Amino acid sequence: MTQQSITNVTNGNKMTPEAIRQARIDNPKMRERDLAQQLTISEADFVAAYCGISATRITPQIETFLTEIEALGEVMALTRNESAVHEKIGVYDKPIVGKHASMMLGEQIDLRLFPKSWAHGFAVEKDDGDVVRRSLQFFDAAGEAIHKIHLRPASNLEAYTALVAKLKLEDQSQTIETTELPKLEQKKRELEELDTAGLRDRWTQMKDVHEFFGILNSLEMTRHQAVQVIGQDYAWQLDNDALTAMIHHAAQEALPIMCFVGNRGCIQIHSGPVQNVKPMGPWINVMDETFHLHLRTDHIAELWAVRKPTKDGHVTSLEAYGAEGEMIIQFFGKRHEGSHERPDWRNLVESLPRLMRVAA
Repeated sequence: MTQQSITNVTNGNKMTPEAIRQARIDNPKMRERDLAQQLTISEADFVAAYCGISATRITPQIETFLTEIEALGEVMALTRNESAVHEKIGVYDKPIVGKHASMMLGEQIDLRLFPKSWAHGFAVEKDDGDVVRRSLQFFDAAGEAIHKIHLRPASNLEAYTALVAKLKLEDQSQTIETTELPKLEQKKRELEELDTAGLRDRWTQMKDVHEFFGILNSLEMTRHQAVQVIGQDYAWQLDNDALTAMIHHAAQEALPIMCFVGNRGCIQIHSGPVQNVKPMGPWINVMDETFHLHLRTDHIAELWAVRKPTKDGHVTSLEAYGAEGEMIIQFFGKRHEGSHERPDWRNLVESLPRLMRVAA
């Protein structure tokens, strides 16, 4: 489908389900997410167009999903944002369901979930040659993907079928309502208006890294603003290429790391070593047995090393930010609550090339 024909069928309004399906026929090799962007619709709009054909609308309320997903056995969990895709293969186990935040604390699949952002859900079945690929897909109110669960050959198909039946909505229409959402990192104040002294005072007194979010909220600043103004004893900017260098070094030294990728509704975490690092154009990829990472390094506007105090000594993170100050990806050295940070991780981050600042 040409751009001219796309304009004709949209006519300034959301495309009809029939037009969306025709666009898929006309562009059989294009990734659905890319095609949806070209059609100026959300990915959830695209999936909804197949309800009653290859998709089933399911409830986005996650309580049942969290407590019953373990029965599916081995699956692949996928969480992404515009710049990074995080995939973990394993079993969903050890759920903790909360009103404002829930968790999945399995050995392989480790998630932080924020239910208020889960607006649309679908069970999707696609023919791929002789194979049927099945997944559960969840989206926010703007139709952006929050989290997906892809079945694997070892998955329990009977449990999947039963779960879809339990989650199925009465409404199976092929259109959904979406709404524009505010940016994840919404600046409330400019840098010169921030309470830098208050930030330093509270930063130095932190006993747990989880206090950081509350500090940011009370001081009305974003994470990106905080690292910009806290001072170089706690945060220093690195050359953007340092992230790729870190991943290669961690693989060479079998250094266990923690890798966080998230969006407004889900954060997915890998804990452990990485092995098979494969650059491809602007992408840096990790292709391990149970962990896959795909990161657009050209989307990184700033890379920061950040040091936060805890009761167990300071912990060091590597944080990549996009052009609008949004967090793309975050790394730590693997550690358990109550233990000190690994010295090899700390030494690695502190040895990465810093961005040279030119005095004004």
